[in-house]
Amino acid sequence: MKPRVAFFDFASCEGCQLQVINLEESILDLVEIVDVVSFREAMKEHSDEYDIAFIEGSIARPMDEERLKGIREKARILVALGACACIGGVNSLRNQFSVEEVKKMVYADTDVRNNPYFDAFPLKAVDEVVKVDYYIHGCPIDRDEFGKVVTALVLGKKPEIPNYPVCVECKKKGNVCVFEEGKFCLGPVTRAGCNARCPTSGAGCEGCRGLLDDPNTDSELEVLQKYGLTLQDALDKFKLFCYKSKVKK
Repeated sequence: MKPRVAFFDFASCEGCQLQVINLEESILDLVEIVDVVSFREAMKEHSDEYDIAFIEGSIARPMDEERLKGIREKARILVALGACACIGGVNSLRNQFSVEEVKKMVYADTDVRNNPYFDAFPLKAVDEVVKVDYYIHGCPIDRDEFGKVVTALVLGKKPEIPNYPVCVECKKKGNVCVFEEGKFCLGPVTRAGCNARCPTSGAGCEGCRGLLDDPNTDSELEVLQKYGLTLQDALDKFKLFCYKSKVKK
């Protein structure tokens, strides 16, 4: 039997699932090797019997946390899909405020704020709630990388996700370092795999694929000092996609 695959979304824009749909004709190759049993953005059918669960979005409410735990119990393999699921994403910016401040800003009516459906806690990445087996990084994900990950999982292999910095991809493409153009870039410590999309387009890397497992912080400090910048400048930039304690000073 083909592995049964299900997609689930939490706090997100669902852009990563849209990237899966954007595989267009290539998606036909994937459905040859997997059986998609639940994908709210693309189909009406739904099944609670699945082997691989792809989770998009960050966890924002107690009821979301319980739902995620239920998915984890049923899934043989759980994959975090995109920046929101992997590292918190843009949603995590709200963690700079207290829960009550956030609810007051969004819901002026006290009765609404007390409704359990609008309950909230400091936003979490998926691995802060349950065990994550694999990660597909980015905002949004790279659709070709998604296809490679699915293929590897079906073959029983560990997906090969880059664990070297975006700078490597920039050098391969012959890009002029954006620091030389007076722009800021998190490429020296951000996980590659995007083909240096932003620096190639003239913009600095904003860290949507998250920190490397073992970033060369000494090298990063040297780069920052060379251009008259500080470690705090880098940490502040990382908060756009990862407002979490591990990137705070």
